[in-house]
Amino acid sequence: MASKPLTGTKVLLMLVAFFGLVIGVNVTMMKLAIATLPGTDVDSPYAAGLTYEREISASQDQAARKWQVSAHIERRTDGGAAIQVEARDASGQPLAGLKFGGRLERPTDKRADLQVELAEAGIGVYRGNAASVAPGQWDLVIEGETRGARVFLSRNRVILN
Repeated sequence: MASKPLTGTKVLLMLVAFFGLVIGVNVTMMKLAIATLPGTDVDSPYAAGLTYEREISASQDQAARKWQVSAHIERRTDGGAAIQVEARDASGQPLAGLKFGGRLERPTDKRADLQVELAEAGIGVYRGNAASVAPGQWDLVIEGETRGARVFLSRNRVILN
């Protein structure tokens, strides 16, 4: 049985097929990676670096106030979560009139983050609800504002089952 000779045309076709396959796999992997990218922690690292000194100053101001702020999160039977924040000043008196907001942030996927509106339910007590919270690890972020300026920030890792 005689074998067919290897010609220049066959070599060219093999090279085109090989590189076509490699490029096709790379394009497919690139599209899948971009489609599943959850995002970044900050939109601009440069802008985040510029605000770093302000964050340090705000943290020092918060520590100097010596507020006692406690947050409690509880899983509801409907799959949501109830959040309660109690805020007291350095002498233990309830802090009223603040605007507290909360976020449940998924550490692994920013697309799953949930905003939670906290309303003042009593003097120094703020409550809110988040609907359909998936089980697992979350970061509970509590921010307090007065007159449009942030005066309190807390970030705590919680596990909701």
